[in-house]
Amino acid sequence: MFTPLIAMCISLPFEQDRKPSAFIQVAVIDPHKQDLVSHACTEIVEANKDPLFLTGVTFPSEFPASPETLVKLTVYDAKDKSQESVSKHLFLIVCGSFLGSATFSVGDLLRAKDERLTLSLRSSDGVCTAGSVVVSRLKMGEMEEVDVDHITTDSSTQKLFCGVRSVQCIFFSFVSFSLAVFKNPVCKVYRFQTVDSKWMLVREQMEECTLSFSIPKQLLSLYIQEDMMRVQDLRELGELSPHWDNLRKEVMTRYGGIISCYQETLAELDKITGCSFKPSCCKAQKSLEFIPINLHTQRMRVTCPRKTDAIYDIVTVGAPAAHFQGFKCGGLQRLLSRYEAEKKSTAYQCIYYSPEHTAKAQEVLSTMSLLQPLITSLADQLLQAAQEHSSPGLRDALKNLSDKTEQFVHTLKDELVKSALLALHAARPGYVSKNQKQNPAQGGQHQDSIPHHKEYDEEEWDRVWANVAKCLNCVIAMVDKLHEEDNSKQEPVPEQQLADVITSHNPGDWREQLCPVVTRLKECVMEVVEKAKRAMTFVLLQEAACSVPQGFLLQQRRDVVFSQALAALACGFVMRLYAGIQDKGFLRQLHLVGLVAQFESLLSTYSEEIGMLEDMEVGISDLQKVMFKITEAKSDELSDLQPLVCGQRDHFAVEVPLPRLVFQTLPEEIKEGKPLQVFPVLFNVGINEQQTIAERFGDISLQERINQKNFEMLEAYYKTLSEKLPLECLPCFQTQTDIKELLETLGQNVVTKKRKNVEILWIAGTICRRLNGIRFTSCKSAKDRTSMSVTLEQCALLRDEHQLSKDFFTPALNCMRREGCRIENVQKNIRCRKYAFNMLQLMAFPKFYRPPEGTYGKVDS
Repeated sequence: MFTPLIAMCISLPFEQDRKPSAFIQVAVIDPHKQDLVSHACTEIVEANKDPLFLTGVTFPSEFPASPETLVKLTVYDAKDKSQESVSKHLFLIVCGSFLGSATFSVGDLLRAKDERLTLSLRSSDGVCTAGSVVVSRLKMGEMEEVDVDHITTDSSTQKLFCGVRSVQCIFFSFVSFSLAVFKNPVCKVYRFQTVDSKWMLVREQMEECTLSFSIPKQLLSLYIQEDMMRVQDLRELGELSPHWDNLRKEVMTRYGGIISCYQETLAELDKITGCSFKPSCCKAQKSLEFIPINLHTQRMRVTCPRKTDAIYDIVTVGAPAAHFQGFKCGGLQRLLSRYEAEKKSTAYQCIYYSPEHTAKAQEVLSTMSLLQPLITSLADQLLQAAQEHSSPGLRDALKNLSDKTEQFVHTLKDELVKSALLALHAARPGYVSKNQKQNPAQGGQHQDSIPHHKEYDEEEWDRVWANVAKCLNCVIAMVDKLHEEDNSKQEPVPEQQLADVITSHNPGDWREQLCPVVTRLKECVMEVVEKAKRAMTFVLLQEAACSVPQGFLLQQRRDVVFSQALAALACGFVMRLYAGIQDKGFLRQLHLVGLVAQFESLLSTYSEEIGMLEDMEVGISDLQKVMFKITEAKSDELSDLQPLVCGQRDHFAVEVPLPRLVFQTLPEEIKEGKPLQVFPVLFNVGINEQQTIAERFGDISLQERINQKNFEMLEAYYKTLSEKLPLECLPCFQTQTDIKELLETLGQNVVTKKRKNVEILWIAGTICRRLNGIRFTSCKSAKDRTSMSVTLEQCALLRDEHQLSKDFFTPALNCMRREGCRIENVQKNIRCRKYAFNMLQLMAFPKFYRPPEGTYGKVDS
């Protein structure tokens, strides 16, 4: 199937004082149905009788184009560009003056010399010549007998690029695995002039991501599962005194409410089919609160004369925030700080544990749940090796068992477990402390410290905990003894004695001798797990009891924000992985150091948006708890290539399956399942009129603190990368500024008191691309300010990396904003082709963030 990219220019017979502002409507005539379907429009070229259009026209691979397909070009004079309406077609009818039209077939273009046609524009009656139009077929890259436009979206072939800048093109003949995650592409094509008067070809492709819904749905299932386990743990705490039992019942009721709410939300999401993104107009819809707002990927591909193609990726998403819950009292960062302070001073009828203690309790529970079954399994492997009388198998199994058991013991070597066991003992029915005996009136008062008393054997935990290590030593000693006996048998002995040895020792002896000590080890581990689990559950009961009801509401808010943030991160990780799947330097960086994920935010630090930023800061920070793991897919079916989430709130892992042929090309460390780390950093610079108010009359300390903190994190990442990886592994760019120098400049800008210092965003974005990172851009809805930022970044890359002529910078910027993927994004979100700005607002915007005239207005966003 032919999928052309066409470019056009026209010549109109107007006098010098009559220069039209022309644009071309492209329509397609189906040769079989004979119906005319509007397909695309070029940009408006103002006051020019020989306009050259920068916007090309592309036909997606699924479009039913054939050599017989007819294309009709209609030229209009845009009399009043500012009146451009919701529909481009309606604008043509109302505000456009007909100048002429021409028709050609796809076959005519293919057969023409240099695939270039010069056609006469005819008047409405088809008699008079109204000028001429030149139509050219454009080609992305130099690939023999391969249709590039077809490749990027076709289901049978997928082009993959190495790193940010492609060095070579790799084709895989299997089903395109990106279709499992990315869908509904929107493509736009442009041609811009370079400084040496050559032409570059630029293609934008914007896609939705299935992870917008699949990641939040998986998280909701995991939240429900985790909270149900917590309820079960509380039940298994055993008998408690009436005071503590009432607290437990209240906490269990709260958990039940969250579980019920999440189950209801999940059921609502399961009813939604075929949708891959949440439009901005639904940002405050309760049933969709876990879904990221307007999550899209955008790729810019550049083809220049005599230069290698390059691609640049970015993920756009609305700021992860709890829009349904609102921002009347601020966002997560402020709410959590206030809550922690109030909890300590107002908590009554419960024991106060610090956030560090509760985090440690969760860590101990998680580690035990992972290690206890693993230790049991390794112990069984040791017995199996003994059964088989395998010395190498015995050695390997013992080493693994020793490592995991020592890790288990180390985790539990914490004073918190011991003190929590004492506190739990005090909460049992009938317990009366010495203080209560002396002063009964103090019985129900606030306990502001962990109780320590002598009526419980404080040494019991030490003995139980130490028994695990002793049992392990017994297992090791028994294995050493078996090896010694085995070695002694290898020495020459008389035939009669050898017969006696064989008769008295059979392979089952090893298992029989090992079984008692291994069984004792498993029993000791289980005893420790039961005690530690009850102790840590009691700690978390105190946290939950002190948290009623505010803490539970904050946990729900945090769950919502994290869900949106993780869906965006997973989308960016998958996109970056697919792009770098053949780049050995990138893959080495991935498993040795990890990737930086740079979130750019354009939120203001005023009114509601300061609450959004406070939510976003916590959500992005929580992504530090996420690890990625690449796995081999069960099959090449698209359903088996969907990323999967596992884990609990304090540690989630995202598994990214790849087709077998691709998986086999990866480094051994990645194939063996090594956890891959992502380092999220957030930089914010408000650019709208509300930020002007904040800077002059309000408070921008939140923005300053975020930028300073995340600059230090980015600097630390670069230091680690420099120590572990040769910088030659990083991508090459035309602008050869050293990354260290860029970091120094960023650091200076972060501390400089300058209003709307967008250079912070520009430099941070540049550093991210130089570090092979994942780029994200956000505003409230990822629709308006985000569009201005993305298009500016793309044009800056064309200027800095591909020698875009300075005379074409502003036209290219306006062209992308007026005709490109971002205005299509606006259309998808609010069914209107206008950015939600007014003239007064734009006066407060930095110059390069202002859209072209006619593309903005008062609309519902």
